Order: sequence, then C-alpha cells, then structure tokens
Amino acid sequence: MTTTAPHAHTAPAASRDGHARRFAGAVSPSTSTLTPLDATEIRLTDGFWAEKQALNADVVLRHCEDWMERIGWTGNFDRAAAGLGDPSTPWEHSGIEFVDSEVYKLLEGMAWELGREHDPALQARYDALVDRVAAAQEGDGYLHTSFGRAWQRPRWSDLEWGHELYSMGHLLQAVVAAERTGASPRLVEIGRRLAEHLWTVFGPEGRVAICGHPEVEVALAELGRALDEPRWIELARLFVDRRGRGLLGQIEYGAEYFQDDVPVRDAGVLRGHAVRALYLAAGALDVAVETRDDELADAVRRQWEATVATRTYVTGGMGSHHQDEAFGADHELPPDRAYSETCAGIASTMLSWRLLLADGEARYADLIERTLLNVVLASPRDDGRAFFYTNTLHQRSEGVEPDEDELNARALSSLRAPWFEVSCCPTNVARTLASVEQFFATRSSDGVQLHQYGSYDVDTVLDDGTPLALSVASGYPLDGRVEVTWRGDVEREVELTLRVPSWADGAPATVVLPDGEVRQAQGSTTVVRRRFSAGDVVVLELPVVAEWVLPDPRIDAVRGQVAVQRGPLVLALESVDLPTGSVNDVLVDTTVDPVTTSVGARVELSRSRTPASGWPYGRAASTAGSLGSVELLPYAAWGNRGPSTMRVWLPVDDLEA
Repeated sequence: MTTTAPHAHTAPAASRDGHARRFAGAVSPSTSTLTPLDATEIRLTDGFWAEKQALNADVVLRHCEDWMERIGWTGNFDRAAAGLGDPSTPWEHSGIEFVDSEVYKLLEGMAWELGREHDPALQARYDALVDRVAAAQEGDGYLHTSFGRAWQRPRWSDLEWGHELYSMGHLLQAVVAAERTGASPRLVEIGRRLAEHLWTVFGPEGRVAICGHPEVEVALAELGRALDEPRWIELARLFVDRRGRGLLGQIEYGAEYFQDDVPVRDAGVLRGHAVRALYLAAGALDVAVETRDDELADAVRRQWEATVATRTYVTGGMGSHHQDEAFGADHELPPDRAYSETCAGIASTMLSWRLLLADGEARYADLIERTLLNVVLASPRDDGRAFFYTNTLHQRSEGVEPDEDELNARALSSLRAPWFEVSCCPTNVARTLASVEQFFATRSSDGVQLHQYGSYDVDTVLDDGTPLALSVASGYPLDGRVEVTWRGDVEREVELTLRVPSWADGAPATVVLPDGEVRQAQGSTTVVRRRFSAGDVVVLELPVVAEWVLPDPRIDAVRGQVAVQRGPLVLALESVDLPTGSVNDVLVDTTVDPVTTSVGARVELSRSRTPASGWPYGRAASTAGSLGSVELLPYAAWGNRGPSTMRVWLPVDDLEA
C-alpha cells in the first residue's frame, strides 16, 4: 500500500460525456467567509491521515460493497428493476426499509475516491453499481425499493418511519459527488429526475409534509448548488420551515425525537434523535446561507453553541440515550451509557464544517478535530473490516467477539462488528474518509487557512489569479510540529493562517518564520503575512503533552473523576494494560502529573476496596493497593487487542485529602 503522492496535483481524466468537470468538494456554498478546496487543490501525501484514507480506499469501500452484495441489499435494485414490467409480482426485500441509503453512501465514497485518483477497476465497479440503481428508477423519477409496489406499502404512506426521503437524500448526495468529480453523468441524470419528482410531490403546489429522518434537506441544498438549480434549494427551505409544526404522527418518544416539536428558528439547543438533529441543522444552515436568511443562520449557531456547552462528550460524541438514540438533558452525559453514535459524530462534523466556512471561526475546526480523531476514527477496526456503531466511554464488561460472518445488533459495543442489521455507520465512515482532506484547509482573497494538521499538499489559486503552492508535513496528532513549505514564489503578500487548537491554551505554542524569527502563537489562530518565496518554511510548534481534563461539576455522572488528553487525543485505560483485573475499581493519583509517552501517557493507579458487609453504601471506600504506573492509550484505538474493559474517566484517589 502506498500513501505518498507526488507534489504536483494532476486532475483526474475528463468526464466521459465530453463536458468539463465542475470540481468542488462535498460542500460548496455560493457565498462564504472561507472557500473550501476540492480534490484538485488538496491532497493527503503521507502519514497518519493518508494511511487512514488508503485503508478506506483499499479495504473499507470493498468491505461495504461485499457485505451489501452478500446479504442482498444491492440485489434489491435488481429485483426492483426486474419487477418494473409486472409490479404486482412479489419479491423478497432484503434488509430494513432504508438499506438503499447504504448503497448510495457507498456510491458517494467511491466517487470521491475516483475524483482524487482515477482507478479503472474502481470505476468499473462504480459504473456497474450505478447501472443497477438506474435500472430500478421508475418512469416518474421515483426510486425506492421498499415502497410503492402492489404488495408493499404505498409511496409516502409512512413518513414517520419509512425513510423514503432520507434514503433519497443520500442518493442526491451521491449525485453531488458524481457531478463534482465527473464520476458518472448517468447518476447525475438519475438525480435530476428524482429531484423533479420530489418537486412535484412536495414542492409549493404539492403535499405539505416532512420526513421523520431529516437528511433530504442538506442533500437538496447541495444539489441545488451543484446543478445551479434554485428550485432544489427552495424545496430544502420548505422542508426546513415545515419542521416543528406537528406534521408527523405521535410516537412514544414524542415529537422532539423528530425535531417536530419546535420550529428550527425557535429552538435553543439540539434535541431528540442526535443524527436527525444534526443533519437537520446542517441543512438549515445551507438554506440560510443560500437564501441570506440571517435569522435562520443565527438559530443554528445558537443551537450549536448550547449543544457543545451542555450536551457533548469529551470525545466530541453526541447522544446519551440508547433507547431513542437521542441527546439527553443538559449535562446528562453518563460515560457508561454513552450512545455517541458514529453517524452523529459524522453529522456533527458536517455541521461544524458549514459553520466554519460561513463564519471562519477556529472553534468549529476545534470540534471537527476532536470529533474526527476521537469518535469517527474510533469506529473502524485497525484492519478496516469491523466497526463500532456506538462509542461508549466506559466498557464495564469484556463482552464477546462478534461472529465475523453474521449480522450484529447495532448497539453492540463490546467489540467492533463487521456488519449490522442497521449499517448506517460503516458506509458513513467510508464516504467521510474518502473526502476527509476537504476539512483540512480553505482559501480566501487574502491567502490560505490551515484548520487540520497532517501531511498534505495545497495547490490553489486566489480570486485575483495568484497561485499558491505549499506542502504541510507533520506527525500530527502524535507530534505537534507542523512544517509548512512553500513550493513556489508568490507574486504578492498573502496570509498563511494557522489554527492554534484550544487544547493548547495555557501552553507555549510558537511559530518560527522563514527568517528564523520566533513568535509566540496567541489566540485561536496565528497569521503570517508576507510575500513568500519558494523554499520558505513556517513552523508551528504545538505542545503535545498529556494533561488532566476536569469535567464541569454539573455533569454528575463523572463528578470526582478526571480524564487525560494528549494534544488532540482523548486517552483511555484498557484492562489489557493493567497488571490484573478490570478498569472498574481503579483510582488515579492526581498529585502526580501524567507522563507523556510516545503515543499516550502514564498515570499512577491504585485499586479501591469496599466494605465486605454486602451493602454498597456507607463509609467511603479505601485503597486496596497500588497498581503502579499504567499507560493510557488513544481512546480511538481501544478494542483492537481483543475483549477488554475500558474507561475514559478515572475516579480520583482523594482518600488522604
């Protein structure tokens, strides 16, 4: 496997229909403070992120493709196509009603890979899959394998749970990727026909309704941008403004679950089902940006701020309820019951990225970094063939290794599983890693902004035609040294903006300029403005050391406990690193600072001892004995060494206080 790319960016081959490709990333607002880069402008070259992306290209995409073929989810399209001539003849549908969406997310991930590096074998697999989807589209543009046939539920008959619009939204996002990479003009035509159908059914003259699972909003807004069709943005706006008006039926979880309790403009915090809430907020911000709706944009900002302050785990994870996959109340963040769905982490990143482009504020990039490194990357196993659906922060029992050949329940978190009955997370990981470099850098009229660190090349052109070529090299996230080397002379003064992560607050971060001058990096960003020459190097030094993290005392579930963070990485104690026993009765000595190691940190631990009365309440526990210095490793890596217990928050040994 190779992860090194040449410095010069070569655009993939021209689209096969002879038209010029319209390169852009997954998000391309018509107006923004910062302009995103596309696959021709930024490329991972080596190291941590390039290895993750290469694993995704070589293993994860194929793993998803093979599983869906094996269990018949892809075959649903073949059976639907075969039945178009006689829709009254029943055939067996494989999987839950929204499995079409997993095929679409796979197509999106494939398209981003093809947009970066043309691979004839991948193109052939992609084209074959597009053909199978195309064959199942009905004459009026409708496309769903679970509804509409004589022996199935009628179209649009179960907007609460049917996920028709949700699934179609994922298809439209795959269409955006196909359009912006030139991967498949045929898929783009499928998307046009489907969007026309949705406009007829749900547009201004159509049915006033919404989907129980928001997703189509963000997809329609981006489709409108990609195809320069304002009607799709208007349809997204209609869906956003209809939300919160009681259009969906009553369910046991309440209207909050669907975000159908309060209009988006009036909500103060994200609530209900976490993935639904985050997808809706991302779509609402897209609509606000395109329609210049400041009130709506301010509402989304307000919700993001409140949610980050009161309903987000230290890892960046969101969602503390298993029963309804929902946000809890403010500060309700139990580590051992953390749901923290992988898809919620991806949806959170989608929302934060849109806010970053709109406002240019580093706090959004901070949450993207935290969530990518500690939630999204926690999902795939090291070999790329198994995944976490949920991301607990305290595994109390070892559990059992899942059968590598069987479907698993979605919330199985004792070890990663190869596939789930509801497998939204593996395909979501696949499309995210296929396009992850799009979160790393942006440009403006003044220069370039680096938001995430690793090793990558940027080759872009400013609005006035000034070309910029630079290479970023870093061992981040384990190493805090970031070197930026300019590969060409710049015709005028420009700005290089470097994010100073919030975790570096209070520690000396420095910038070394090409002439050797050393500056202290203060604030959330540091800006170097000059006329750069080929060979100029700017170095950002970030203090990657292990530190205690204290919780807000209102988070009752972890009061009296501490976590350890090493730079951007949240660390965890895993039982395989203990001399004996589990993690459930350990105490940590906070009078001894954590010692930074090459990949984690070492802390002093002991075991607690409770009275032998058979009653777990009464006098305080006492210390049973020292466990010595024990290493904590990055949380995202836990569970790769077999069954274990694990915890992020460590009870403090304060018995002598």
